[in-house]
Amino acid sequence: PKHILVVLDVSPSMHLVDAGPTKSISRTARARELMESFFERIPLEEFKVSVVAFYNGAKPVVIDTKDFEVVRNILGDLPLNFAFPAGKTKLFDGLAEAAKVAKDWNPRSTTLIVLSDGDTVPATGMPKMPPSVRSVLIVGVGDSRTGKFIDGRQSRQDIPTLKQLAARLGGAFHDGNEK
Repeated sequence: PKHILVVLDVSPSMHLVDAGPTKSISRTARARELMESFFERIPLEEFKVSVVAFYNGAKPVVIDTKDFEVVRNILGDLPLNFAFPAGKTKLFDGLAEAAKVAKDWNPRSTTLIVLSDGDTVPATGMPKMPPSVRSVLIVGVGDSRTGKFIDGRQSRQDIPTLKQLAARLGGAFHDGNEK
């Protein structure tokens, strides 16, 4: 089977309203729009979809579903940030959990999609992806120029960091605010 493995940022900064071409929707809503567009363009019946949520830690939310409505609900309607203790966002925890989920899948059977504003990514310690991961797409959401105040600091999409993350994973970066 082919797999799509979504690594979804559910931190509080994803609820800030500064995403999309007009910067008028939340980062979470934009992530959902982008994934719905992606799912409309692929033969979804050929794939099993898994979602790993991350904030201050990471948790698999659904593994190998073929029910798009379940994924759609996870992407937009579940307040997943409450499943984690408050703290700093740990994107690498999401990648580490994704690597665990995908480790036993067939080689080159998985497309990994990371949806995040990327405003807290460490410089070192990135987990290695298993051979099952064929391609990686990092999608950034949120305004990259004007930050929004949250948790005592300005939060904005960190394009240079997300591009570097994509390069380190051998994948591609897409600015999710573009049409």
